[in-house]
Amino acid sequence: MTKRSFLIFLCLLLIACLPLLAFLHIGLPLTHDGKDHVARIANFYQSLTEGNFVPRWAGNLNWGYGYPILEFLYPLPSYLASFFHFVGFSFIDSTKLIFVLGFLASGFTMWLWVRSSLGEEAGIFAAGLYMFAPYRFVDLYVRGALGEHVAFIFPPLILYFLFKLSKNRKDIPSFIFGSISLVLFILSHNAISLMFIPFIFAYMLLLIFSNKYKRELFLSYVSLVFLGFGISAFFWLPAYFEGKYTHRDILTAGGYANSFSSFLRFFSSSWSFEGTGKLSVEVGKLQWLVVFLSFPLIFLRLINKKRTLNMLVIISLAAFWLSLFLMTSASAFLWEKITLLQKFQFPWRFLSLVIFSAAICGAFIITALPKKAKVAGVCLGIFLLIIFNKDYWSAQGYINKTDIFFSGIYSGTTDTGESSPRWGASFMRSAPKEHLSVIGGKASIKELKRSSTKHVYEVIVSAKSQFRENTLYFPGWSIKADEKIIPIEFQDKNNQGVMTFFLPTGKHSVTVQFTETKLRFFADIISSLVIAGIILFLARKLIKKYFKR
Repeated sequence: MTKRSFLIFLCLLLIACLPLLAFLHIGLPLTHDGKDHVARIANFYQSLTEGNFVPRWAGNLNWGYGYPILEFLYPLPSYLASFFHFVGFSFIDSTKLIFVLGFLASGFTMWLWVRSSLGEEAGIFAAGLYMFAPYRFVDLYVRGALGEHVAFIFPPLILYFLFKLSKNRKDIPSFIFGSISLVLFILSHNAISLMFIPFIFAYMLLLIFSNKYKRELFLSYVSLVFLGFGISAFFWLPAYFEGKYTHRDILTAGGYANSFSSFLRFFSSSWSFEGTGKLSVEVGKLQWLVVFLSFPLIFLRLINKKRTLNMLVIISLAAFWLSLFLMTSASAFLWEKITLLQKFQFPWRFLSLVIFSAAICGAFIITALPKKAKVAGVCLGIFLLIIFNKDYWSAQGYINKTDIFFSGIYSGTTDTGESSPRWGASFMRSAPKEHLSVIGGKASIKELKRSSTKHVYEVIVSAKSQFRENTLYFPGWSIKADEKIIPIEFQDKNNQGVMTFFLPTGKHSVTVQFTETKLRFFADIISSLVIAGIILFLARKLIKKYFKR
């Protein structure tokens, strides 16, 4: 990085800090999901400290009955926040750090990618458009959408490494970091990563067709994608295939129909801290301007045969308008027929792709300006972005709770109940009086050990008795009495999906434990093998390089 590049980046960083000043206030901004994210992180951290490298079960959620939300929840923000908590930050401050760093990092990665192909000025303007859009502040101060916010970092970063590979298909660092970027994208948000995959593939094809070594570059990209999905298999495979054991498809089915927006609201939406139907879906005034200016410029560039750049902007405009269409009721027939779309849950999530596409159009506009006018154009653009968005940089209030509040028994599921096991209610309504109850017969119980995924009891049964383990059943839970697996009943309507079992007369050591299912174990093996393969490959390269000396 040259001195000039560093100064430009520093200016960008300072400007990007302006919308984040509200995070200096004590407590967490009061948002739709912010408090629940902290509770999830607290449960995730607890599971990590108990030795579960891949936390899947939140033991204290749902009034202490437990909840499998961690299996379906994007884990990257929780891993990052857990690190900050480990080094001394509170759970609230750790979450705030993820919001702040995620916002700044997204601007940096957009600048990095656009700068590499279109120049410094285009990079800074694209980063500004990417960060200073109304929807980004909806995520920050209205929804508190932690995973979606972190996900904004990775699309430009993936495209940056794809671009570098197109310049040198034997660039091993770009190949490895490109794969890792894809992994982190998948782990940052399920729906957003799925939403951007078509755009990423389109960019790959664009680079392949404009490259002299098409076959070699194609194979590099296929390998990169294979590694990305392989490493992240431990998360997405179980999250996708074990969703059938939850209320997900029942509670979220048809929910998209209540989240469509009128087209006029994309131009102007009043700012609101309320939910669907009232939160702002405004694209952004400057974002609209650069999109409309792109049309005549594309025509001029087509005449001048700037094929690769033209195609990128055409792809971006197609993504922009298609995304807007999918957010209106006119697309209802597609949402109804294409069940994959329903996984996005809220049509307005496509604003993520809209502002990404608009940022590319903005970079395109800057490249079309005369050289002497580029700096002035960028300065004017950044100034307008600040003016147009300055009213969105505040919280409606703050919540300030201790770590114990989030790490203890939590009176909710932190979602609408869609991650709850399908055999019981979507959420419980009160905490159990005890962890293991006698519901038939006579027995005494002594709890010896308890973690989020392992409960150990000493049970003395006077007469054959039935017990209720006050933990929701989900595949992976098993009960052993004296080291022998015993049958579990979990579909009894009178016990709302919790585990019940019988024990004969006598003294018993009972262990209730949550372990990996065959599918989860298989997914873990895939991820482990791919990581091991990368390590061996890099070790081989280093050894060869060493002996060549």
